[in-house]
Amino acid sequence: MIEGKMRWGVAHIFSSYNNTIIHITDISGTETISLSSGGQVVKSDRLESSPTAAMMAAKKAAEIAIDKGINGIHVKIKAPGGHNGPNNPGPGAQAAIRALSRMGLRIGIIEDVTPLPHDGCRKKGGKRGRRV
Repeated sequence: MIEGKMRWGVAHIFSSYNNTIIHITDISGTETISLSSGGQVVKSDRLESSPTAAMMAAKKAAEIAIDKGINGIHVKIKAPGGHNGPNNPGPGAQAAIRALSRMGLRIGIIEDVTPLPHDGCRKKGGKRGRRV
């Protein structure tokens, strides 16, 4: 694979248990190159978060990015996070990365950018926690 110049982009992958969103921007993160989500490629709501939907969405986003001249990508994975959202990404995150690399994009840095509280709001569940 001999190329003249690498043109890098950033793939922001938001992966929750309900959906997977792939947003490819330029290296600064200000200019959107392509955007796709699990909901755009499947009919049923329950399939939006599946690895299959994530792969199809990533493939769609990667095709647009390649057409616009991007051939390398840094990946930023984000889970819902916050003070009571899950801190681990949903099932579509890994499938999306695999699909991006299979499309011929060179992958640079893979980074986790889940928002974590530095002791902000009080967690739900009351004084003695959730009793099960």
